[in-house]
Amino acid sequence: MTASSARRTTAARSRLAAVGAIAVAGALLLTGCGDQTKDKNKGSGSVGSAPLAGKLPKDIQNKGKIEVGSDIAYAPVEFKDSSGKAVGLDPDLAAAMGKQLGVTLEFQNGTFDGLLTGLRSGRYDIAMSAMTDNKNRQEGVDPDTGKKVGEGVDFVDYLTAGVSIYTRKGDTQGINGWSDLCGKKIAVERGTVSNDLAKQEAKKCTGGKKLTIEPFDDDQQSQTRLRSGGVDAASSDFPVAAYAVKTSGGGKDFQIVGQQVEAAPYGIAVAKKETQLRDALQAAMNAIIKSGEYQKILEKWGAQDGAVKESAINGGK
Repeated sequence: MTASSARRTTAARSRLAAVGAIAVAGALLLTGCGDQTKDKNKGSGSVGSAPLAGKLPKDIQNKGKIEVGSDIAYAPVEFKDSSGKAVGLDPDLAAAMGKQLGVTLEFQNGTFDGLLTGLRSGRYDIAMSAMTDNKNRQEGVDPDTGKKVGEGVDFVDYLTAGVSIYTRKGDTQGINGWSDLCGKKIAVERGTVSNDLAKQEAKKCTGGKKLTIEPFDDDQQSQTRLRSGGVDAASSDFPVAAYAVKTSGGGKDFQIVGQQVEAAPYGIAVAKKETQLRDALQAAMNAIIKSGEYQKILEKWGAQDGAVKESAINGGK
């Protein structure tokens, strides 16, 4: 989920393919983000035989797993199927990386805006949750105040995605982009660039036309609010918006309006001090990119247009 008020809003440089063609029927039974439960979805191999196991820190090798903080309610990037298993783009990539590293990547559910706090406190080893790599997060800066609020994190980048607005199908309220939102109500998820962009746009509104922002703990709540007519629009990352448009109500509930903006890299967040773990993750990501497994996973989830040729460290602006 993207978040950076400091980045320049741009037309998306690459548009992810529509994700609905690969939607798994019945896979939208989602759980709330705050339960902090461990998920059974794992990617693992033998530490001794895995090609990149030696790159991991000894404590991770001994533990045999990497604990991953994630907001598992953001289909198709990560969500829970009807059996409660974490599925989606991120879990599949994590499983492939786990085979390279010889450890399990174990997903734990949490609210998106609390993931970096959980990472800093040691609750998670990493955070992997459609999280945009940007300078604010790298440096631990609050995007609203511009003040440093904590230690930043490093990112292992693995995909490019932008942000979209969507409305009820056939009821756009004249909304074609962010500049059309004054006098409207928009639903967003807390801590995301959608939230940041809405705040920026609200400051521009004049003539008594106020932009009302309704922030929610997860994207599913935003979709429910829009579906019920409580707001005029909602915003989320393009692959998530496209998935909602394709699947909600059999494709009859929503439509995307305008172009995606804020194209930027998704990254796996790692504590600044954990440079060995960071570099091991980058090596694993590059290994699956080179092998072609990365491309197959992206194609499975309709994300191939956001593919990167090589994983970068802190490539976000």
